[in-house]
Amino acid sequence: MPTARSRPYVILSAAMSIDGKIATRTGASRLSSKRDLARVHRLRGSADAILVGRNTVAQDDPMLTVRLARGKNPTRIVLDPRAAMPPSSRIGATANSIPTIVAVTETAPKSRAERLAKRGLEVIVCGRSRIDLGKLLSILARKGIRKLVVEGGGTTNWHFLAEDLADEILVTIAPFVVGGTDAVSLVGGRGFGKISHSFKLKQVERLGNEIVLRYVR
Repeated sequence: MPTARSRPYVILSAAMSIDGKIATRTGASRLSSKRDLARVHRLRGSADAILVGRNTVAQDDPMLTVRLARGKNPTRIVLDPRAAMPPSSRIGATANSIPTIVAVTETAPKSRAERLAKRGLEVIVCGRSRIDLGKLLSILARKGIRKLVVEGGGTTNWHFLAEDLADEILVTIAPFVVGGTDAVSLVGGRGFGKISHSFKLKQVERLGNEIVLRYVR
C-alpha cells in the first residue's frame, strides 16, 4: 500500500439505506436529511479534492461544490475511462471556474478528450484500458492534494477497496429500506471471496433519525 506521502488520504463518503443501498433500481439516491447534507458539505470544504465516477455524473449531474457550509470548493475529479462525460453537464459547464480533472484511459477517443479539455477540464491519461487508481493518486499527490473524498457509486467504491486504497469509510445510515436486487449497494463490483477486509469503528454520531459511522483502517 502506498504511504501517506505518496498518495492522498482517501475517505469513502456515502449515505445508505438500512439495507445497504445507496440508490434505488431507478437511480433515486436522495437519502440524506438536510442536517446530514450540511455535514457532507463541511467534509467537502475540508478536503482538497472530491472524486466520483462517470456514472454518478450521468445519473445525478452533481455540482460537487460546498454550498451548505463554509469552505472552499475542492478540486473535482471524475473517473471517465472513455471520456464520455457530456461537456454540458454541470461539472463540465463550470470547469472554467472550479478546478476539475477528468481521468481517462488510453482507449478514450482523442476527439472526446479534446472536447472536454476545451471546456476547461484537465484531462489526465491514466491507464491503458482501465484507470490505474494508484497512478492517479500519485499524480494527485504531486499536485498537492492530501485529502480526497470519494463520493462515487458502488463500482467506484469497490475499486478503491479492492485495490486497498481507502483509508476511511464515512457512511450515514438513513431511515429507509430500498430493497431490490437491481438497487445500487454501497459497494458493488465482483466482491471479496472471503470475510477479511476489515475496518475499525472510530466514531458513532447520531443526527436525529440518522446515524453516521466512521471506520478507519
